Amino acid sequence: MLALLCVAGIAGVFWFLRDDDTPLLGGGSDDIPGLVDYRKDHPDWLSRDHRPQEEDIAYPMTPPAGGPHHPQWQQCNGDVYTAPIDNGRAVHSLEHGAVWITYQPDLPSADVEKLAARVRGNDYMLLSPYPGQPAKVSLQAWGYQLQVSSVDDKRIDNFVERYRQTATLEPGTPCSTGFTATEGG
Repeated sequence: MLALLCVAGIAGVFWFLRDDDTPLLGGGSDDIPGLVDYRKDHPDWLSRDHRPQEEDIAYPMTPPAGGPHHPQWQQCNGDVYTAPIDNGRAVHSLEHGAVWITYQPDLPSADVEKLAARVRGNDYMLLSPYPGQPAKVSLQAWGYQLQVSSVDDKRIDNFVERYRQTATLEPGTPCSTGFTATEGG
């Protein structure tokens, strides 16, 4: 009987930890105001299909926070890109567990540097400008997005802490050896 109770207890712990709303594993969105959780609201948008590199993939959110993507990922070892990058490669990086921070291209250089300082030297992160995005700064992890109007918004660090590597669909996949060119480059 004691052995059965132990097994049931252990199973209960694993059941609790696998729940998408468990903060210990990066799920749930109640504690980051403004967070969009596409995993709950639009899971149908988050297809994991690989599409040919030459295909221009249309995403239902801007910037994309998941969905079909290109076979090669964008390198995300704390990489700071000064020009836009390919959406399909960036989304593939999200699948690997990266957080992609994007900003409006006209953001003041001092603000861009504040974002870059958060990214540089941190695996599973990348930064790039994103023309046409609705907010000054946007953060994407697979199935999650947060848009903010200031680089000093505390929610930026909360998002990174919560979703970097925890939102991955492929635990243990690398961010190294990815594509490093920017659009047009």
